[in-house]
Amino acid sequence: MDRFDRAGRWAAYGAAGAMAPYALIKVSWVVGAIAGLLPIGDGFGLAGWVVLNTVTIGMAGMAGMGITMALALVRPWGMRIPGPMMAFVAWVGTGFLVSMLPYAVLDSLWGMSGGEPQRQEVDGPSMPGWEAALIQISFVGMGLGLAVALPAYLRRRWPDVFTGRIGEDSGGRPSPVLWAVGIGAAIGIVWLYWAFGGTAGVAHPADRSANWRLLMGVCGLWALTASAATWAVSRGRPARLPRWIPLVLGWLGTGSLFAWSGWKLPFTLYLHMARPADFSLPDNLALAAVLHTAAVTAGAVMLSAFIRTHRRSTAPDVANAF
Repeated sequence: MDRFDRAGRWAAYGAAGAMAPYALIKVSWVVGAIAGLLPIGDGFGLAGWVVLNTVTIGMAGMAGMGITMALALVRPWGMRIPGPMMAFVAWVGTGFLVSMLPYAVLDSLWGMSGGEPQRQEVDGPSMPGWEAALIQISFVGMGLGLAVALPAYLRRRWPDVFTGRIGEDSGGRPSPVLWAVGIGAAIGIVWLYWAFGGTAGVAHPADRSANWRLLMGVCGLWALTASAATWAVSRGRPARLPRWIPLVLGWLGTGSLFAWSGWKLPFTLYLHMARPADFSLPDNLALAAVLHTAAVTAGAVMLSAFIRTHRRSTAPDVANAF
C-alpha cells in the first residue's frame, strides 16, 4: 500500500465518521418532536413538524448511503460492488458534496470578513449553534474525505481510467451530447447572471441574499465546467490534454448539475403548486423548475460521453463493468 492509498483509507474513514452525526441529529429531531421532548417549530402543528423533519430523514437516508459508500471505498467488499451501482452513487455523492466545497470555503470567508450577517429570529425555537456547526462539519468533512478517497479507489479498481490523452480518442459524439453541452452552458450563464446581480427572471429581487448569489455563482461555474469538459472529450480538443483533467472536472460538473437540481426540483414544484404564504424564493418558480429539469437531463446526458470514453480507453473485461 503506497502513500496515496493510505491517505485514501484515512480519508474514507474520516468521511464516514463526519457524516454520522448528521443522520443522528435528523432522527433525534423527529423522535423528540413526537415524544414531546423538543418544542415544535413556530407556525407548525405536530403533523406538519413531523412531515417536515421526516423529509430530512430522507436526507439522513442519503447520508447513510454516503457513509456506506465511504466505507466501500476502503473495505475489501467495496471492490465487489457492481461497477454501475458504485459509479452512480459516487457520481451523485461527489456532485452533492465535493462540488460544494468552494461554496463552503467562500461562505466561511464571507462571514469572517464581515459580510452579510446571518440573523436568526428569536421568536420560537431555533436550532442551537452547535447543531448547525456540527451539520456543516458533517457535510464539509464528507466532501473532503470523498475528494481524497474516491480517486484512490478508482485507481485501485480501474487503474487505466485516467491514462492517456483525449486526442487519442476517435472523437465524434451523438448530437444529444452536444445539445446537452449547449444546454448546460446556457444554464450556467443564467445562474452566473443572477449571481452578479441580474434581475431578469427573478421574481423577488429584494429576497436575494449574499448566500443565494454565492450559491448561484458556484452552481453556474460548475455548469460551465461540465459543458467545457464534455466538449473537450467529445471533440478531442485540445489534442494533447491529459484525459484525467476533463474527466475529473466533467465528473464533478455533471454530478453537480444532476444532484443539486434533482434535489431542488421537487421543492420548487411544491412551492409553485402550493404557494405557501409564509415562504418564498427569489426565483421565478416556473422558470426555476424548467432550469432544474434541464440541468438534471443535461447532466445525465453529458455523463454518457465520459462513460463512452472510459469504455474505449480500458480493456474489454474492465469496461464491461460499466
